[in-house]
Amino acid sequence: MSLTPLMFRTLLRLLTSLIGDPAASVSTLLYYSELLPQNIILQRLVRHELLDGENYLFHFLINFLRCFW
Repeated sequence: MSLTPLMFRTLLRLLTSLIGDPAASVSTLLYYSELLPQNIILQRLVRHELLDGENYLFHFLINFLRCFW
C-alpha cells in the first residue's frame, strides 16, 4: 500500500478545515498543543471532531507545536 493516497487525503482534510473554518482549526491546534490560554470563549471554538484517527497531519502539527513551543 502506498502512502501517497493516505497523505493526500489527510492533506485535503487539513486544508479544508483551515480554509473553511480557520478560527476553529487554529484554536483546536493550539488547544491540543497546550498553547491556548485558559479562556472559555476560546475553548468554545475547539472542534474535537478534527482529531479522529486518520487526520495524521493535524496530529503532526499538534505534536510539532508541543515540542518546540
